[in-house]
Amino acid sequence: MKTLDQMNLEGQRVLIRSDLNVPIQNGQVTSAARIEASLPTMRQALAAGAAVMVMSHLGRPTEGQPEDRFSLKPVAEKLTVMLGQPVDLVSDWIDGVEVEPGQLVLLENVRFLKGEKANDEALAKKMAGLCDVFCMDAFATAHRAQASTEGVIRQAKAQGKQACAGPLLAAEVQALDKALADPARPLVAIVGGAKVSGKLEVLEALIEKVDQLIVGGGIANTFLAAAGHRIGASLHEPDLVDTAEQLMERAKEKGASIPLPTDVVTAERFHQDAHPSLRDVAKVHKDEMILDIGPESAQVLADIIKNAGTVIWNGPVGVFEFEHFSKGTKVVAQAVGETDGFTLAGGGDTIAAIEKFGVADQVDYISTAGGAFLEYVEGKELPALAALSAA
Repeated sequence: MKTLDQMNLEGQRVLIRSDLNVPIQNGQVTSAARIEASLPTMRQALAAGAAVMVMSHLGRPTEGQPEDRFSLKPVAEKLTVMLGQPVDLVSDWIDGVEVEPGQLVLLENVRFLKGEKANDEALAKKMAGLCDVFCMDAFATAHRAQASTEGVIRQAKAQGKQACAGPLLAAEVQALDKALADPARPLVAIVGGAKVSGKLEVLEALIEKVDQLIVGGGIANTFLAAAGHRIGASLHEPDLVDTAEQLMERAKEKGASIPLPTDVVTAERFHQDAHPSLRDVAKVHKDEMILDIGPESAQVLADIIKNAGTVIWNGPVGVFEFEHFSKGTKVVAQAVGETDGFTLAGGGDTIAAIEKFGVADQVDYISTAGGAFLEYVEGKELPALAALSAA
């Protein structure tokens, strides 16, 4: 892939596809992490003397039906403060944008345009027509073949223009390759979440690569059921118990392991004020739900993580949003922060846990992506990366 630093940007119209899909409440950005991650790319283009246009999606509006609650207006206001220069929001931009060198404008939500999700050829052509250089910097959307992610790259090249990867996207790919292509051993993956079905392909891919696969949340409950434990009323997937058993068998064949909890924290209801009970994993009551791992299990996982050469983390090991059931994820987060190995974390819940437990500065690379992160780990070809790499 060509990268932004290889481009001559002076006096050029540069269109950047960023991921500014941030949480907004009452017209205010409540977490600016994704904006912060995108700023160096914008600053680089501005410093090089480019006229800069930035496009992004926000939420899931109905195509062709703009709504105020999905407007990027609060993002433009936040960017004005963070960049230290005015950032205007351009509502009607697809047929042309006025922007001068040294100026940056934000284009309204790409999902307000009909044909965005379907990767409409005519729409992608119009996007490419806005610029001299297209910069794909939204790794979090690289797994989607849409007009603003994949189509615009092909159309820019077809029009004889430059298409390149931004520094954020390039750094994401570099960090993932470091963790997956030739990792320092032992390679430990932590995969949490509600359902095995949602992460089955990533679990199958990782079991072929890792030395230890730590599972958490509802995923771990399904594995506990596969190991013959009674898990009471815990969230799990009965239909995938056999699959979990097969994954454990595959791990043994590969000389890897899937360490399961020996003690758990349970409750009779899913609520932040629910009374927590510490149980041996063999003594979970039939009316109880497993909502976290116990201190003994957390310490075992912490020791595994601290001795790792590489750690890939996607998903918490308990219901960390509830204080009573956050200790397991806290211990895991602190271990990820303390290990000398290379650490890579990705996904919304993971980033929330990293922020909650204050280890962001200790994690080597925090990916802004969720689905794209997982698909890359699975070994799938991401449409936007394929388009950037194509001749």
